[in-house]
Amino acid sequence: MIKLNSKEVSIGGWLSSCSTVIAELMAKCGYDFLTIDVEHSPVDIEGAFNLLQAIKAGNSNCQTLVRVSGNSYSEIKRYMDAGAEGIICPLVNNKKQAQNLVDAVKYPPLGKRGVGYSRSNTYGIDILDSIENDNSRTFVCVQIEHVDAINNLEEILSVEGIDAAIIGPYDLSASMGLSGELDHPKMEEAINTNLEMCQKKGILPGIHVVQPDPEQVKKRIQQGYRFIAYSVDIKMISDLSLDGLKKIKS
Repeated sequence: MIKLNSKEVSIGGWLSSCSTVIAELMAKCGYDFLTIDVEHSPVDIEGAFNLLQAIKAGNSNCQTLVRVSGNSYSEIKRYMDAGAEGIICPLVNNKKQAQNLVDAVKYPPLGKRGVGYSRSNTYGIDILDSIENDNSRTFVCVQIEHVDAINNLEEILSVEGIDAAIIGPYDLSASMGLSGELDHPKMEEAINTNLEMCQKKGILPGIHVVQPDPEQVKKRIQQGYRFIAYSVDIKMISDLSLDGLKKIKS
């Protein structure tokens, strides 16, 4: 599970393949959380529903997150009802967008999430417990992936209900006119800004280390990051395949 204590580190994975087998296997491997990506993959609500079940089959303690395609109340509500334990929302660039996210994830009085029978409350069996306790159990993460978000970070993180802020490195670099230059000094400056502001606000500082490089993850942990997504399922498969084939054919 994700450790909300700022001194502990949570390491998660990223799912883009739509495969319930890979989702179940990665959960079994011991990730603290797995994020189902519905922004840059073919995963739809039914596919996500199956993946959420597969993750829990692999490891009931692995926290299930969905990175939604946008900051849409109706979309976020459906994934929460499907059983997601938290949401990562892309391109949150200002305070209003952060508040919209919290409104969609949290029940009143903190938010505006609607109530209905769903997998999230065991199809109605646990609906009263869900209404009473889910606001303290659900996880809300803004994705910081635009220079506007960096500039507005303090007001974004002032919204009650935000648990974490995760750097999306590729889109952030593109917004700065540095597409793909993840090691550029200006990128490191932005990454440090996110870290320092999260620490100031008591929010989990997050970053997605897209390359399957454990040393990069260790570097971010030493830097102070505590909520880290490690690579992507399809990236890990392709890298191992390409490397193996290159060695076989050489």
